[in-house]
Amino acid sequence: MIKRIKQIEHLQPECITCVLNKYITKYPEDISKSEKIDFMQGVMTLMANAEKSTAIPVIVRDIDKLRIKMFGASDDFTEIKKHFNSILMDQLSSFRSKITEAEDPLMFAIQLALAGNYIDFGALDHVDEEYLNHLILEAQTWALDEAAYLKLKQDLSKGRHLVYLTDNCGEIVMDRLLIEQIKQLYPKITVFVIVRGKDTLNDATMDDADQVGLTAMEEIAQVTGNGNDIMGTWLPEVSAEAMDIIRGADVLIAKGQANFETLRKCGLNIYYLFLCKCDLYSSMFHVPRLSGMLIHEMDIRNI
Repeated sequence: MIKRIKQIEHLQPECITCVLNKYITKYPEDISKSEKIDFMQGVMTLMANAEKSTAIPVIVRDIDKLRIKMFGASDDFTEIKKHFNSILMDQLSSFRSKITEAEDPLMFAIQLALAGNYIDFGALDHVDEEYLNHLILEAQTWALDEAAYLKLKQDLSKGRHLVYLTDNCGEIVMDRLLIEQIKQLYPKITVFVIVRGKDTLNDATMDDADQVGLTAMEEIAQVTGNGNDIMGTWLPEVSAEAMDIIRGADVLIAKGQANFETLRKCGLNIYYLFLCKCDLYSSMFHVPRLSGMLIHEMDIRNI
């Protein structure tokens, strides 16, 4: 049974300010003043009525539903997702060779996966391809928490079932490489990959898993959707199938800040991999923005 360590207040003042700044005027320009006011009041109502235990990605999903109800459409990231999947798939062989040649292939695969987490049109206003390449080049120099890394290796060596929770398009190529490396080092472990069940921003879905070849690698991993359109993994709305897979896991790897936001303090044996993309988490972990993080669920800093 999944039990949270304690009831936590996912909602933070910084998150409220951030979401209101980003979404309260996210309406079509050609609508009336009255419609603008209706939308703004609707956004504020959703925020005001949210329980403090609600994670911000849930509220963002509800705001998007309001936009669709009022204006008929949401943002379409289809082409953006295909683009980032494609440009990173073009480098798949190169990345794979570099991982093989690295002094610590598993560590380097994790560092590359972290660099890919930069591709986030939800947390970032702009995704710069030049800067993405810069992060990929410098990823091998990133120092990650040694204790968490050693514990992860121990858990993988003993584990029977690994659940890998993906995050965004593009970076799912790096996720594939990390999963390949894990299976090479720990061939007895069964890997389940969970993607988003429906489109939400540029998050990875089954379409993305298909495009990057993950669904064709059944000997490496089994892929399924989580049944919903919330960024991250919000357990109250995860499908029964995905929840059974999660419950059966000895160890989980959760990619991206949204997975950390929605899952932290859930009590599962989770290792979070993400870039700190906002001041709240940079302050929590005392690191600069866009620092790569490897955090275990029981880390004392995860408060």
